[in-house]
Amino acid sequence: MITYTLLQHYWWFLIGLLAGLLVFLMFVQGANSLLLRLGGDAGTRALILNSTGRKWELTFTTLVTFGGAFFAAFPLFYSTSFGGAYWVWMLLLVTFVLQAVSYEFQGKAGNLLGAKTYHRLLVLNGFAGPFIVGAAVGTFFTGSPFVVEKGAMGAAGTLVPAISRWTGGWHGLEALAEPMNLVLGFTVVFLARTLGSLYLINNIDDSGLQPRLRRQVAINALPFVLFFLTFAGLLLARGGFGVAADGTVVLVPHKYLDNLLSMPAVALTLLAGTVLVLAGIGRTLLRPAFVRGIWLAGPGTVIVVLALFLLAGYNGTAYYPSTADLQSSLTIANSCSSEFTLEAMSWVSLCIPFVLAYIGYAWHAIDRRSLTREELEGK
Repeated sequence: MITYTLLQHYWWFLIGLLAGLLVFLMFVQGANSLLLRLGGDAGTRALILNSTGRKWELTFTTLVTFGGAFFAAFPLFYSTSFGGAYWVWMLLLVTFVLQAVSYEFQGKAGNLLGAKTYHRLLVLNGFAGPFIVGAAVGTFFTGSPFVVEKGAMGAAGTLVPAISRWTGGWHGLEALAEPMNLVLGFTVVFLARTLGSLYLINNIDDSGLQPRLRRQVAINALPFVLFFLTFAGLLLARGGFGVAADGTVVLVPHKYLDNLLSMPAVALTLLAGTVLVLAGIGRTLLRPAFVRGIWLAGPGTVIVVLALFLLAGYNGTAYYPSTADLQSSLTIANSCSSEFTLEAMSWVSLCIPFVLAYIGYAWHAIDRRSLTREELEGK
């Protein structure tokens, strides 16, 4: 039987899946962040830009879809975070707009800024995009300063434009003062750079570039693993925000460790995703002829991010804790849309496998052959 609770958990699962796809597709940002380091000549830069230029729209579309799904399924989070922590989301949007502009105008004849300026903007997006996403997701575990006043909507003689308000003056930038958010931000940055290198290894057939890409896998994988282990240690050691039987939010010691132990399926999912990511990195480094590391590390990334979202929202956990008012913390039960809305959207979500199948087909058609210098030169 389809219940309201089941619908809430189903849509949180989809949100986590979209988040995982978004982080995976940030291999575009990761590859672009390496542009100035790897692109020593015009031919090499053209190879990298043509490779990532075939995929950047997927990352941007997934980001928009992620935001739209959050708005439809959990509108109170959308109004609270996007309306309060707007500097974070505006910075993220600006970096992606700069990316789109750079791809469009870098090759235009007579552009005023010059191709190198647009290359630097792509590098900026390559660092800033993943870092902002990681730091923002970190607040799902560390909390943000907001207050939700649902009762104000029904107060007589009052006009309330929003039921949630941000109590901090930095409007999202205060997340940078929390070390755990910074650790997750750098984790996503180095993961994106690692995935970017793995993707280019798989997508570009160039004997001069391949060894340099494999060195970048080694260079970026080490800090990624260190930051990831640090984040995991901090997460499992810290307390969390649980929901009591009467619906009140309470502080619970080692809440996320308890979630991991209470949900063995999620623990196995996290473990399986981690193994896939490490396998993709390890096989690429140990086997010089192996070029398919992205197809191990990529799905592994999706699975790990999904597991982290399930840890944040399942098992009676407040996925968006309030540091200003504990009882204003958001859970998948108190921030979701109506049962009718969730059920109607669930029927629409049945189209997702067909959309993914089409994306997979188009991806295969585009990347059927590895990109070469000869192809770019029209030989």
